Amino acid sequence: MDSLKLISPNFSDLLLPNIEFKKFPDGDLYIRIIPEINKQEVVLYHRLYPNQNESLIQLFLILKTLKEKECKITLVSPYLPYCRQDKIWETGEAFSSKYICEMISFAGTKKLITFDCHFLKKEGDFDYGNLKIKNISLNKKLMEYAKNNYFKNEKFEIISPDMGSSYMVGENGKSMKKTRGEYNAGKEAYRKIEKMEMNFEVENKNILIIDDMVSGGGTMIRAVENLKENNAKKIVCATTHGFFLKDSMPKLETLCDGVFCSNTIPNKSSKINFMDLI
Repeated sequence: MDSLKLISPNFSDLLLPNIEFKKFPDGDLYIRIIPEINKQEVVLYHRLYPNQNESLIQLFLILKTLKEKECKITLVSPYLPYCRQDKIWETGEAFSSKYICEMISFAGTKKLITFDCHFLKKEGDFDYGNLKIKNISLNKKLMEYAKNNYFKNEKFEIISPDMGSSYMVGENGKSMKKTRGEYNAGKEAYRKIEKMEMNFEVENKNILIIDDMVSGGGTMIRAVENLKENNAKKIVCATTHGFFLKDSMPKLETLCDGVFCSNTIPNKSSKINFMDLI
């Protein structure tokens, strides 16, 4: 028997929703699963970004409803939020990545399918926070798009802007080394980049920079600036998850020869469809 596909309204750019979201007057969430469900294999398509806090509550309500109907649930969420806090740096910090996975598992998920998960650092199947995770990389899709649309018949080298995303560039790729300082004072949990180093030559070379995510853009912007200072020829930036917060997109567009991403987080630069790999 085929699995029942349940589609969240926040997946409506790709699939026809069959779950209903509303809000009560006080802001509480109302969830209704439209198809009849009972002891079935279910594949749930639900994005967890943007509005990750509300999207997580929506997810937990859906999952618990399915769990009570004794469904076996596979969750497809292309970007997993709270993935940055995968280490404890200071006493008393919340281990966010682990706790979110534990909650998703406890609510009823048997398996999560996601893409270039920040704390996993490689493609494959994992157990993390009591949750089985299949992490799929879009690196080859990003490389193929860059080759066909930016570099054509020209040779190019592939670089990751830090060691954390080095798995995305493959065996022949290179990685920069990034050093961060302490957390900034104020409300934003952000550690400023103190320095970025590279031990390879880029002069007069075409470069594709690949990272798992571009949020505020600080890492990618510093990487591009370093490459330009070292006289790289053509520079293109690619990422799986394109947040492009604040003014990072116009800055990158000014600095380099191209910027693109997948549609895990839909935006004007989304060129790669992650659904091709499911």
